[in-house]
This record gives sequence, C-alpha cells and structure tokens, in this order.
Amino acid sequence: MQETEKIWMNGELVDWADATVHVGVHGLHYGTGVFEGIRAYETSKGPSVFRLADHLQRLHASAKLLYIDLPYSVEELRAGVHELVRANGLPSCSIRPIAFFGYGSLGVHTRGNPVETVVMSWPWGAYLGDDALAKGITAK
Repeated sequence: MQETEKIWMNGELVDWADATVHVGVHGLHYGTGVFEGIRAYETSKGPSVFRLADHLQRLHASAKLLYIDLPYSVEELRAGVHELVRANGLPSCSIRPIAFFGYGSLGVHTRGNPVETVVMSWPWGAYLGDDALAKGITAK
C-alpha cells in the first residue's frame, strides 16, 4: 500500500504516521468493527466518488447490527471523505471508512469502549493491470 499524506481520524485530518491505535482496542481482539470499500475515479472535474452515500448508509446499517453507535452522520462522513481525498490530492483512489470499538474494556461486552471512526485513502491503479481492458485477462 502506498502511504498518503493524511488520514481522517475521529473527525480530523492527521498525518499518516500519527493515525495509530492501542493494541488493546476491542475491535482487534473481537472483530467488533465495520468497513466499506469505495472507489474514486478521475474525471475532467476532479475525483468522483462512486455511490458514496450508498456506501456510507450501508456502513451505518452494518454498524447498527453490531450495536456500534457511529458518532458521525452519513453527511459528516461524506464531508470527511471529500476533505480527505482533496487533502491527499489523489485523482483516483481507494477509500476505506472503518469504525470499531476502541480501547477500554477487553471483555466480550463493549460497554464503555469508545467508537473509533477512520477513513483512509490511497492510490489504486488498474486492479487487473493496465492492459486488462484493451487485451482482456486470463481466468484460471
């Protein structure tokens, strides 16, 4: 993965190297987290994020299933995604919003654990190679 300049973490842009969590976060030990995989594509008007509202609504729905009360609305997350993509200056990229229970109690119950909300973006080229569209690919 190619590092970028910034990550949106709990409502603010932070440097890539400073976006860290403690190894005791609940989400690491119990898998109590949700994520989405989103793409932004280069256009003549700048990056265009594909179906962003749909992805963020699904993130909220997934979080609800795990009783994760996301501290940011769909609109706040949408603004955060756009802020991050602009800050990193990426014409096209992969975008990964993720929310998980953070550091606190390490028992099965999540009571008292904060919800961490993070959005990463990084360059993502032609997934199947530069020639895939023109020449096709081999499926084995």
